[in-house]
Amino acid sequence: MAGHSKWAQIKRKKAKTDAARGKLFTKLAREIIVAAREGGGDPEGNARLKVAVQRAKEANIPNDNIARAIQKGVGNLEGSAYEELFYEGYGPGGVAVLVHGLTDNRNRTSAHVRHLFSKYGGNLGEAGCVAWQFQSRGVIIVDRGTSNISEDEMTLVALDAGAEDMVTTEDAFELTTAPEDLNSVREALTENGIEAAEAEIAMVPQAVISVGPEEAEKVMRLVEMLEEHDDVQDVYTNLDPGE
Repeated sequence: MAGHSKWAQIKRKKAKTDAARGKLFTKLAREIIVAAREGGGDPEGNARLKVAVQRAKEANIPNDNIARAIQKGVGNLEGSAYEELFYEGYGPGGVAVLVHGLTDNRNRTSAHVRHLFSKYGGNLGEAGCVAWQFQSRGVIIVDRGTSNISEDEMTLVALDAGAEDMVTTEDAFELTTAPEDLNSVREALTENGIEAAEAEIAMVPQAVISVGPEEAEKVMRLVEMLEEHDDVQDVYTNLDPGE
């Protein structure tokens, strides 16, 4: 996972979502609904749901709202039928862009995503055109600013906890795990007094590419506009995080 970095993206997302908590709540609730629908309403037996519930709690979504979302997912309460979609394409400079969406209207979302790609210098492609460049992995971020653990100590704890890899950046320790191991690794870190700033299942690029400053700025603009769309949950790219 050398070269992969999530911390800058997460800090940028947090700054934006703090100013738009209603939209954040909606997106997290949709994820809970779909996770419960796909794997059942018990977080202990549904890894995706457990991650979604944890993220919702960290965003201070009330427990009653979380419970209602789970009940909607398992069909005990009425609610919109959300469909999970992935859109694939290229941004400026040939950067691969993978968009994860949850929508109750496929035609509306597809039209909007295509428009955003076109407007901000990208091209929406066919299914499979870039997905092969990404892997589903668990990603855990530990903020070095709030953690008093050294890199060597963190490495030992991470490996003992079952992490596959760890990358150290100026601001964070970034651990990767198998998707099914995300919760157990996070819990092992907590038992060692280490709290994660973020833990999620993400599509991680197998390799990154570099582009010029102007193109990198255009890519980030495309990503930001896609992320602002109500039906878009996450946007992944293979842009070098140092760009």
